[in-house]
Amino acid sequence: QGVLVPGLGTFAVVHEQINGTEEVCVVRRPVFQLDMDMSCLRELVFPAVLMPGDIEIMLLDYWWLSQTNSLPPDVVRGCVEETILLYSFQLRDRQCPAFAFENIGILSCQDNVLCMQFHCSCIAGLESRDTWMALLLT
Repeated sequence: QGVLVPGLGTFAVVHEQINGTEEVCVVRRPVFQLDMDMSCLRELVFPAVLMPGDIEIMLLDYWWLSQTNSLPPDVVRGCVEETILLYSFQLRDRQCPAFAFENIGILSCQDNVLCMQFHCSCIAGLESRDTWMALLLT
């Protein structure tokens, strides 16, 4: 239910209960918990995200990623680590690049606020029954 990208943070799916006037519904929505070196984040604000304790967090599977692009797992690991390192250096130097995750969303920094913005298609793929509610909550 969750994936830890070392040096960057954890992506997970949480179940959130919404109490309506006539019924209670539970929606699934994506969350991102930042886990970067604090020296890179001086003067930056980022939303605190609490991961429920029952979410199983797994490390990013470099072998699986290597199967999607035909590169060896150690090359994929190196690319991921170098990309995260470059991004953290850019944040520390007050550059504000957007970090795009295909089919997931964009980690961006605007007005000293670093936040993850999930694509509508990502949210809709997780929650087909109450998509609008999940979109509003995310």
